[in-house]
Amino acid sequence: MKRKVINFYWLALFLSSQDCYADIYFWTDEQGKKHFSDTEHSGAQTYQEAQHKSLFSIKSIFDGDTVQLKDGRKIRLVGINTPEVAHRNNPAQEGGEAAKKWLTKLLIGKKVRLEFAEQKQDKYKRYLAHLFTEEGLHINLELVRLGFASVNIFPPNIAYVDELVGASDTAEKKKLGIWQYPSYAIKPVHELNLNNKYGWQRIVGKIISIQQTKKSVYLIISNTFKLRIKKQFLHFFTNVGELQGKTVEARGWVNKSRNQMLMQIKHPSVLKIVNEN
Repeated sequence: MKRKVINFYWLALFLSSQDCYADIYFWTDEQGKKHFSDTEHSGAQTYQEAQHKSLFSIKSIFDGDTVQLKDGRKIRLVGINTPEVAHRNNPAQEGGEAAKKWLTKLLIGKKVRLEFAEQKQDKYKRYLAHLFTEEGLHINLELVRLGFASVNIFPPNIAYVDELVGASDTAEKKKLGIWQYPSYAIKPVHELNLNNKYGWQRIVGKIISIQQTKKSVYLIISNTFKLRIKKQFLHFFTNVGELQGKTVEARGWVNKSRNQMLMQIKHPSVLKIVNEN
């Protein structure tokens, strides 16, 4: 029996013909696309459940991408990253206080709806979620759109990836928020060293070779810097071999690996081919 899949356009018409919403299911596929159907699907929830999710009160704002609910749960806004605010002995990063201030003004004392990520918690036991106001404003997306946050996609949490990347590209072109700061400027690979590798980086260089091991594929950009794609994430990348000789911009955090520097790449949204013309 074929499963009937319903797109967003026809969803309203379909619902209007039903006595209730309990027999409408929706789920998100591996590409982050949402699907609706009138038959149950593995990992799906009913549309009625989605529309009647509880609203939760905000207790406090830690920074631009982490909040605490009144029930004590810490929520990390998934798919994005804002600069750090001052904490302990670490100074604030450029744009960190601005993101926290905006989020505080929007949410403090308000209620939000949570849409949990595929991976529900991170290693710090924070809940990973997309947040929505009572009016339906997608807070994760809005932070990116206004230039308060960069996009950071970590599979399997890939919902809304197209929307987030599109909003980020627009904010960057307009030089909104973080995109006006020197610390968010592109850094040529020859300027990267062990003393300036800290924080979120945008590194540009040509892929001079590609190496494969049992567990990973390495994109070699210089004698001291390479990108690593673990094989569990390779299915997100098409035609990796064609990247050799291309100049790319890689976004993320740089780690020390023996006497070299390495950036983990988990999703193609953080790797862009640079047009050198």
